[in-house]
Amino acid sequence: MPDTQPEQTPVSSDSIVVGHDGSGHADHAVTVALDLAEQLHAPVVLVRAWSIDTAPRPANWEFGYVSSIEEYADAVRVELGEAVMAEVAKHPDVKVTYRAIYASPLKSLIDVSRGARMLVVGSRGRGGLSGMLLGSVSEQCVRHAKCPVLVVRPNT
Repeated sequence: MPDTQPEQTPVSSDSIVVGHDGSGHADHAVTVALDLAEQLHAPVVLVRAWSIDTAPRPANWEFGYVSSIEEYADAVRVELGEAVMAEVAKHPDVKVTYRAIYASPLKSLIDVSRGARMLVVGSRGRGGLSGMLLGSVSEQCVRHAKCPVLVVRPNT
């Protein structure tokens, strides 16, 4: 299982926090964040927000068994670790920890990044009216995060 931290533990002030939702845009953000962390000798905290609807089934799940929130969180952390394993392996000198937060993506990223060196998020590249109507997590992070935010757009 990947290295984890209790979700409520504050991140260190030199940490780079990265949001990952399972998309290719998030994968690209992880790559950029790990490259940057390697140059800055900074630890990385990978964050995935989740709900019961989006979480994978826990490993011990079986029909009729009601899994605990912590079992779901463990399954989310494992899924996150597997999703980024190849990229993390390319950066063996970067300390990476994983957090699965049972909350909305925006709340998760804002809360975890409080006090961090930087927050890195991917962007689908939607702009204009579409972006305004849909409400972009990356845009809201830029507006509300308490640390600098790097928005990684496609093809950067």
